[in-house]
Amino acid sequence: MELWIPLTIAAAFFQNIRSALQKHLRGKLSTLGAAYVRFVYAWPIALVYFLVVVNIDGQPLPALSPGFLGYALLGGICQIMFTVFLLWLFSFHNFAVGTTISKLETVMVAVFGLLLLGDRLTPPVVIAIAMSALGLVILSAGQAKLGIDSLVRGLWRLPTLIGLACAAWLGMSVVLFRAASLSLGVENYLVAASFTLLVVLILQIAVMGILIALRDPGQLRRVFVHWRPAALVGISGGLASIGWFSAFTLENATHVRALGQIELIFTFLVTVLFFKEKVTSREIAGILLISASIILILLAPR
Repeated sequence: MELWIPLTIAAAFFQNIRSALQKHLRGKLSTLGAAYVRFVYAWPIALVYFLVVVNIDGQPLPALSPGFLGYALLGGICQIMFTVFLLWLFSFHNFAVGTTISKLETVMVAVFGLLLLGDRLTPPVVIAIAMSALGLVILSAGQAKLGIDSLVRGLWRLPTLIGLACAAWLGMSVVLFRAASLSLGVENYLVAASFTLLVVLILQIAVMGILIALRDPGQLRRVFVHWRPAALVGISGGLASIGWFSAFTLENATHVRALGQIELIFTFLVTVLFFKEKVTSREIAGILLISASIILILLAPR
């Protein structure tokens, strides 16, 4: 088995845990404050991981080239913009269609990966991405109880454009993170991935800290007052980021994010097996399409 596969599955698993833990911060922090937690409390995990990897490898620290810093900064800003646009989307009364469209991140990764890095995809992978995108839309529409007519009517509204922008910001961030890691020219992928993650988190903490200080300065204090639940979010988020960045360094980002949709299967299983919630036929159809796309990604030649 190629190493990027278990790394991606582990990243999706820890991201699922982080998302579940983040729900416990509702009422204690604003949505922006809860998003900031994932960066602040993940940084110590990233620092320890980087120091361990560098000491084991015994090589000098990677150089901070302008190209690397540019990719890292732009990628970090794109991820923050995704968060901001998602908050904007949720401010609308009817954001269900926009939320559904925001799930098309994998398609955006494929487009930006081709344009920025020249990442090319084989026909089976393209089919798998299309299946995954369709499955995501069906699953999200089913969860939002959207009919086909409602989905079509909502395609031309502002929330839908914002949802599309969310997918674009997130997709671009993934490709830029991969570009940053590859630009280091370091043979040891763990060193490249851990260094990139550490620098990106530092930049995101600074940029988003300034944003919160301008919009809601009280949130900065609350982020540290509620450090116990926030630390759990940071630990799980940090472990997820380690998996993502390592996988992005090893493999085409489109393949990684397409396989990463296994996170939705984890969520679905938790919903059915632990919370005993009822699921609709459309949700089951969406999960089956996503599952089939993951199998195809794993079997497709690259």
